[in-house]
Amino acid sequence: MKFLFLTVIFSLYSSINLFGRSDNNLLQSGPMVCYSEMKEVMIWVQTTKSARVRIVYWDTSNAKRQYWAKEVETKRNTAYTAKILADSVQPGITYHYELMIDNRKVVRPYLLKFQTPKLWKWRTEPPSFRIAVGSCVYINEPKYDRPGTPYGGGYEIFTSIYNQHPDAMIWLGDNNYLREPDWNSRTGILHRYTHSRSVPEMQPLLGATSNYAIWDDHDFGPNDSDRGFWNKETTLEAFKLFWGNPTYGINGRPGITSTFERSDVQFFLMDNRYYRSPDKRKTGERRILGKEQIEWLLDNLATSTATFKIIALGGQVLNPVAIYENYANYPEELNELLTAIEREKINGVIFLSGDRHHTELSKLERNGSYPLYDLTSSPLTSSSHTNDSEQNTLRVPGTLVNQRNFAILEFIGEKSKRALVISVYSTNGSLFWKREILATELINSSQDK
Repeated sequence: MKFLFLTVIFSLYSSINLFGRSDNNLLQSGPMVCYSEMKEVMIWVQTTKSARVRIVYWDTSNAKRQYWAKEVETKRNTAYTAKILADSVQPGITYHYELMIDNRKVVRPYLLKFQTPKLWKWRTEPPSFRIAVGSCVYINEPKYDRPGTPYGGGYEIFTSIYNQHPDAMIWLGDNNYLREPDWNSRTGILHRYTHSRSVPEMQPLLGATSNYAIWDDHDFGPNDSDRGFWNKETTLEAFKLFWGNPTYGINGRPGITSTFERSDVQFFLMDNRYYRSPDKRKTGERRILGKEQIEWLLDNLATSTATFKIIALGGQVLNPVAIYENYANYPEELNELLTAIEREKINGVIFLSGDRHHTELSKLERNGSYPLYDLTSSPLTSSSHTNDSEQNTLRVPGTLVNQRNFAILEFIGEKSKRALVISVYSTNGSLFWKREILATELINSSQDK
């Protein structure tokens, strides 16, 4: 009887593998939904060795009509990563999808889905939507970590973000932490990206939410690294392999700068590392973004018709304390940027930042213009810390969080009453604080009609 039972179990296992419903051995991490546009969506996946990958997807209102994406082969020289394009989609549709590796369906214990943005202009009120944000993702690997108390932890925060069902997530830099064995070799850099991306708790969030990213020093290079980092071309290559932003860089120049839109909101993903002046240089211009990137940003801000214009940077923008790597350490360029935003009479600007291992909302009042906000969201899984003697005089009272956390940005309301609701949550999903910013508060009083 025991032999018969084992035979039946083995037969069932073999038949499941035959039809491809159980063999996950070739999957390293993902699938991950990347950028999502009205006519195409990108899906990312990483395998454990060379394999053929593709997805099949369908409109949830008509599951019988299935679409097959073009097959892509993963290879060792690209860390076995692949980007699969779903290009038979239509606006405003929710699709479910399945991952196929070597023609076998790979079952995931959670829902795989993606959504395309709605076609709403001149038709309806702007759709409401939700964006998750956070920074500083340290995933422990003891043999390469510093001795002592583990620096990372609380990986269940990814489950808490997933349970919020955001339409997209913006990873605000330090999305993994390169260590000493990593940053001087391509092998080490790709290992670090692979190790960080493979956290089990992260996978459901990746598989059902559009993911966008910027970087900061730790996923760019060593701590506090800048344009002088000799291996930045390799970390840029790794960023492109492991993230699926719409574009990378501007005007044919390297970098991670990009932009995307959702409803009546435009997001600007800025590169604060590739062209950054060394902080310890005694001569030369002190720059973070550089002239060309600032001009690109101003051009796009001026022409944008978005109600809210969200500018995402790895480091704090408005905090006036010149500490660590805050923009206050580069006062000339910061003044140039803020003055230009004011002179161009650009409405609806809000900054997003990470880096600082604490969360806070800063508010800069401006004479003759609307106030500027900077939401700093940090950390996700890195250790939390802040200098208690640091006096950020622009901090909105009650918004400082010295624990691991994430934020949800919800854009709601009719066009005439549009609002951004910011909610900050703990690792287990408990609410720390909530604030509302009305679009009407972010309009120049002297705006030309």
